[in-house]
Amino acid sequence: MSDRKILITSALPYANGPIHLGHLVEYIQTDIWSRFQKQRGNQCYYICADDTHGTPIMLKADREGISPEELIAQVGKEHLADFTDFGIEFDNYHSTHSDENKYFSSLIYERLRDDGHITSRSITQAYDPVKEMFLPDRFIKGDCPKCDAKDQYGDNCEACGATYSPIELKNAVSAVSGEKPIEKDSVHYFFKLADFNDMLKTWTTADGHLQPEVSNKLAEWLEGGLQEWDISRDAPYFGFEIPDAPGKYFYVWLDAPVGYMASFKNFCTKENLDFDEFWAKDSKTELYHFIGKDIIYFHALFWPAMLAGANFRTPSAVFAHGFLTVNGEKMSKSRGTFIKARTYLEHLNPEYLRYYFAAKLSAGIDDIDLSFEDFTQRVNSDLVGKVVNIASRCSGFIKKRFAGQLSTHCSEPELFQQFISANEEIAALYESREYGKAMREIMALADKANQYIDEKKPWLIAKEEGKDQELHDICSMGINLFRLLVTYLKPVLPALASNSENFLNIPEQAWPTDVEPLLSHDIKTFKALMTRVDEAGIAAILEDSKENLLKIAEPVAKKFDPIADEIEFDDFAKIDLRIAKIVKAEHVKGANKLLQLTVDIGDETRNVFAGIKSAYNPEDLEGKLTVVVANLKPRKMKFGMSEGMVLAAGPGGEDLWVLHPDDGAVAGMRVK
Repeated sequence: MSDRKILITSALPYANGPIHLGHLVEYIQTDIWSRFQKQRGNQCYYICADDTHGTPIMLKADREGISPEELIAQVGKEHLADFTDFGIEFDNYHSTHSDENKYFSSLIYERLRDDGHITSRSITQAYDPVKEMFLPDRFIKGDCPKCDAKDQYGDNCEACGATYSPIELKNAVSAVSGEKPIEKDSVHYFFKLADFNDMLKTWTTADGHLQPEVSNKLAEWLEGGLQEWDISRDAPYFGFEIPDAPGKYFYVWLDAPVGYMASFKNFCTKENLDFDEFWAKDSKTELYHFIGKDIIYFHALFWPAMLAGANFRTPSAVFAHGFLTVNGEKMSKSRGTFIKARTYLEHLNPEYLRYYFAAKLSAGIDDIDLSFEDFTQRVNSDLVGKVVNIASRCSGFIKKRFAGQLSTHCSEPELFQQFISANEEIAALYESREYGKAMREIMALADKANQYIDEKKPWLIAKEEGKDQELHDICSMGINLFRLLVTYLKPVLPALASNSENFLNIPEQAWPTDVEPLLSHDIKTFKALMTRVDEAGIAAILEDSKENLLKIAEPVAKKFDPIADEIEFDDFAKIDLRIAKIVKAEHVKGANKLLQLTVDIGDETRNVFAGIKSAYNPEDLEGKLTVVVANLKPRKMKFGMSEGMVLAAGPGGEDLWVLHPDDGAVAGMRVK
């Protein structure tokens, strides 16, 4: 048993909807790392929970006519069932709506308050007089005060990119009741994050805490100065009441990460473990958080500051990963590629996806693409054609000709040792989360094993008299090499590994640092361990996803009136549409939805603010082509002058497209 003691978490899934394939990137990545650590003999615990608080949960439960507690209990069961069926093995799965989480959230708040890191002041917010609740910006809709676009959210116009306060919206209505909001003052509580500026500068730049690209991004944020963080919400709110503030509740993002501690405390109680050994300020154990790159701010700034201020240990590292695209596009409802975990499970083997994600994942934060064509080819070639095929080819001869017993000696000790010697390099790749490289190393070994069998040609030797021993040795060697390949793949393919151990008639396999070959050993009758990808299953997944999501979109479609505001051709002819090259793209400080673009329209460059942050990262846009309205009157905005408009298509959010296909177009070309 190793001396390492490790606690691992994944971000907590929000309890207002089902698990989809984009979520699974993270949980599969974390589960592989957890299983690898355990296989190496480390004391390792993988902890998670459902994130259950907040306004969306409260309102969804209200719409469904059930209590929030009933909603989160139902969703929690569904989440855990999906995770379990994908082979994701938590040591403990809990809920943020728990006694443990209430205790630790209050404790952290009280310690921060007592040390002067909490302040309060009155703020003005939009208020729904019918529902008698304050409204988050996303729950207010109306007409943009700048361009009059209808059905815009309360903080930003997705049509023209303007930002504003909810009070400025024209014809504003509550998305909850449909009533016009009013202004109302309320006292809110704030965490003085700037108190931890120096501590965070040290923590975020310390070796190993963050990936380099994450550390660099945080340096920009820290340089710009940290703002106070509003950690309170007003009743009615589903969450925990703040201890010294009746009617005030902890904002969901305060108690969500505390859920890591709460779930582990729940586990410690059940297993009689020492909680303080893992969370005390002087802890010598390892603590790792796996998260998506969209929540880095919370995990790499707010969370370490909260922990340090409350006299708990900070994480050993926070590992961020990228997003998932499907067939080269962002997950899309209209294309049927917004695929639920359960929809996939109804049609395909979950271990196909575990392997495919592993083959694509690295230690960086780049997005990964699920190309179903590549998915099919890779699974069929690597897992079925290279790995399982070895056992299939060799086991028949062992069973028929040698009563299911392997040879008495290892005929190729050097080859066997090559496979054993690869264990340290493969282990280092798993440890550093370079799963794609690890899979390539394992498949290179599989190629060697198949090359050995192809060169020895046991199917021909079987037909020759007097060569039984040679046949026995070759096939036994193949089985022994297969055993090592499956052992290396065990963190990724636990079901295949378990079924293979059963076929090989051996106990659960630890990491093969020093393994002897199976000699004079009885194996069981071979049964298909994995079959080729059924392409009809892929088609069914895509089709089922479209059907599910068309039902969701139906009510919106019925409201659409294509001729509500007709214009004349002469009006349209005034618009100067140009192909523009995006020379530079960057975030806009203080804006939730805007990106600042410098675009080349042929004869000059323009500065344009575009509300497309939900769909694009700046680095993905530079050098690409888009279409802009070049003769739009410049507009002075809060963040500067916008000298044009980028045209976008799609329903909004992540499903927003602005890029022009590069089919010979050049900057400045007019669009007709």
